[in-house]
Amino acid sequence: MEVKKFIEEKIKEIKETVGKEKAISALSGGVDSSTCTLLAHRALGEKLRVIFIDDGLMRENESADVKEIFSGLGIQVNIIDAQEEFFEALKGKFDPEEKRKAFRNIFYTIFGNEVLKSEAKFLVQGTIAADIIETKGGVKTQHNILEQIGIDPEKGYGFKTVEPLKEIFKHQVREVAEELGLPEKIYKRMPFPGPGLATRVVGEANPERIEMVRKATCIVEEEVKALRPFQAFAVLLTDKGTGIEEGARKFGEIIIIRSVESKDAMTAEPTQIPWEILQKMSRRITDEIPFVTRVAYEITSKPPATIEYV
Repeated sequence: MEVKKFIEEKIKEIKETVGKEKAISALSGGVDSSTCTLLAHRALGEKLRVIFIDDGLMRENESADVKEIFSGLGIQVNIIDAQEEFFEALKGKFDPEEKRKAFRNIFYTIFGNEVLKSEAKFLVQGTIAADIIETKGGVKTQHNILEQIGIDPEKGYGFKTVEPLKEIFKHQVREVAEELGLPEKIYKRMPFPGPGLATRVVGEANPERIEMVRKATCIVEEEVKALRPFQAFAVLLTDKGTGIEEGARKFGEIIIIRSVESKDAMTAEPTQIPWEILQKMSRRITDEIPFVTRVAYEITSKPPATIEYV
């Protein structure tokens, strides 16, 4: 792929598609949504409204970081606080697909209301090729593949989708992001699932469990940063394990560390993390996160496993 030519073609395509109408982009801070938002901003300028839906399921300080980064690029980001709505939608949901569908439904309810307020006729969305392939193949439901999940945005909310990245894979998106001038913090950051940390909590994704896996993921990302894996994160299980605290037995939570190497997310192999780094992550997680008694490293390839747990 010739990156500069791709950018020129996509900017032209977005301009021609949107025309004189307005567009809206839901920015998550990940490389896909950030790249397509910047492409759309180059094409549309003030005709693009950029929103960040704070669902309470993101990385540490994500909304503040995203707003600061894009402000530096001359793009205003409107923060929509919807944490209560998302946690209410996820309450009592234990099945992975039920959680994804609950996330999807509340996301498009909130997003649809923002579209109506903005009077936008187009949704700019960071769907990439892997999203489409995995959804069509039945691997999992992607919340942003509208045609496959039964949502008709044109009928429901009156907007059409613009997906400038849908023909390329993650490593190509990174190339586009770098060429566009996005900071390294964005174009080199690890993939993050659309439904956020809800996919990294096995069982019910309530605020307390989300906060535990958020802190654990932050520790994992910090400790493996020098290794530059494709993706590394923590998962909170429903099983529990016995530990010891101040000489007494303690029945607590189990955290799984997952780190993989991949080019396009279609296949992946576990990262060969040095033993001392694994030990340090384990110590930090059990010391810094209350109620966690055990930490394990997961080494399954994709396939047979997916990269994310849920």
